[in-house]
Amino acid sequence: MVLLLGACPEYGILVYEYMAKGSLDDRLFRRGNTPAISWQLRFRIAAEIATGLLFLHQTKPEPIVHRDLKPGNVLLDHNYVSKISDVGLARLVPAVAENVTQCRATSAAGTFCYIDPEYQQTGMLGVKSDVYSLGIMLLQLLTAKQPMGLAYYVEQAVEEGKLKDMLDPAVPDWPLEEATSLAKLSLQCAELRRKDRPDLGKEVMPVLNRLREMGEESLESVYYAGHGPMSHSSQVSYTSVRCCIDIASD
Repeated sequence: MVLLLGACPEYGILVYEYMAKGSLDDRLFRRGNTPAISWQLRFRIAAEIATGLLFLHQTKPEPIVHRDLKPGNVLLDHNYVSKISDVGLARLVPAVAENVTQCRATSAAGTFCYIDPEYQQTGMLGVKSDVYSLGIMLLQLLTAKQPMGLAYYVEQAVEEGKLKDMLDPAVPDWPLEEATSLAKLSLQCAELRRKDRPDLGKEVMPVLNRLREMGEESLESVYYAGHGPMSHSSQVSYTSVRCCIDIASD
């Protein structure tokens, strides 16, 4: 989560830690002619976002639902480490019977194309409302395309064996098997019915952590093999990965 440093009530201003690379949305769509994010780094960002989301959902005594998860609300530091921001719409939801976490809202809040359709129709908010938003975001990490109708187009591509045509062409070396695995998981997260979406901690995180580890191993093998200089995006990815590994080791 992005660290809140202070506030200025007189002007309604919140001051957060500085995130040098701006939003994930800006970097995915390469605004300002910035370099494309490598697939290794995208896999890591996907796992980081889900980890932050799981932290909110496991808050005690009640889980917190973000309600406005989208690439514009994920910020990146100078090493492309991602953090979730803008929890202005987030709310606590009470735990009810049968381990179902949900509450009723008078009106749906969030951003069009990322809002859980079931929440939008019924006003019933739950942790899996965020899982839907996460699914759309993961599809954008793969394709760098706008969210409107994206789940439908990716699903068609997967069924027809043409996912490669949907992947962000700015990344030339996508591992197709792993990208397909992420696409299928993303589509499960973006199911219209909440009960059809996977559990974030038990089903989504294991897949994303496996993909992150695979990306880290790929970067390390390239680095240690000494196959010439790494690209800019790969250098950034490797630096960020090593930073995360060192912090985890500490």
